[in-house]
Amino acid sequence: MHLTSARHRMAGLDQAGTMKRISLALAAGSMILLGGATACSSGSSDGAGQGGAANAAGSQAAPAQTGAQSSTPSAADTQGGAQAGSPEIVEAPAAVQVPPGNKRVANFRGEGVQIYGCTDGAWKLIKPSAIMTEGTKSVALHDAGPIWTSTVDGSTVAATAVPGKAVQHTDAIPEILLKSDKDTGKGVFGTVTYIQRLATKGGLAPTGACNAGDVTATPYSAEYAFWAAN
Repeated sequence: MHLTSARHRMAGLDQAGTMKRISLALAAGSMILLGGATACSSGSSDGAGQGGAANAAGSQAAPAQTGAQSSTPSAADTQGGAQAGSPEIVEAPAAVQVPPGNKRVANFRGEGVQIYGCTDGAWKLIKPSAIMTEGTKSVALHDAGPIWTSTVDGSTVAATAVPGKAVQHTDAIPEILLKSDKDTGKGVFGTVTYIQRLATKGGLAPTGACNAGDVTATPYSAEYAFWAAN
């Protein structure tokens, strides 16, 4: 009886700690969103440009792509290579390349958590919760949908993973290609057609069984490339 009670107390502490971390992450995101909205209303000139994101947490090198998508693209429009004055842009594996007729419009780093809940004794993804950065500047939030919301200009893009367009990893969530479902606003996300999630780190669901009602958050990072029609 004493051992069982101790285990129950420990489980409760673990879950409480997890929920506290999730709450802190969401609170931080909300503060950034509000800050961005204030900056927009006051005419701030901070824009979400298309420079590469900093590799602060160490990015995972993806396999090289199998060829350029147009005969004479600029460095910013290709799915690999460096953009002038920016950190190196992560190359996209062949499996998640964007169809011809699109150009890269932004490249941000995402850091946050993948949130999982227990359903029928197994961990199921509830949603991501991450902050997008360009260099050292926070520029967007990533949440359930999945959806990306610019904290600079208020534009949004919701997208769905393209079936069969993924690169699986044993130690991280897969690299994937997503297609835009809906864009809003006239900012950085207003005309996005495709999104690539690249160089993923962490984010996997816990292994083993779980109990109904359990929730956990697994830290992750990834490089996100946003594309629009030419």
